[in-house]
Amino acid sequence: QLQLVESGGGLVQPGGSLRLSCAASGFTLDYYAIGWFRQAPGKEREGVSCISKSGIITNYADSVKGRFTISRENARNTVYLQMNSLKPEDTAVYYCAASAYTSNCRPTSYAYWGQGTQVTVSS
Repeated sequence: QLQLVESGGGLVQPGGSLRLSCAASGFTLDYYAIGWFRQAPGKEREGVSCISKSGIITNYADSVKGRFTISRENARNTVYLQMNSLKPEDTAVYYCAASAYTSNCRPTSYAYWGQGTQVTVSS
């Protein structure tokens, strides 16, 4: 059974940092591009950052460029999202997802999804 599990979310003050992890079970992440997406209440799900199978190609939403870094550790079957200088507008449920075909950041391109982890940025 293919499964993605996110962890690392929580409550953090503005300017703080969190590192999200996306662990895979039931399949090998080497063969998949991985994306991080987020959805805030009342808003559509949006792509935050995506990484190719090799890890060479990365994409970031303009709103997180320079603050977030995506990386993958295939030996651990895990992808990370390092989030620095967090802002209240980063508050959302964050999801990771896997695609066998593309590393773009369009949610419709990803077939396998985790359950999400809540990130709340507030003082």
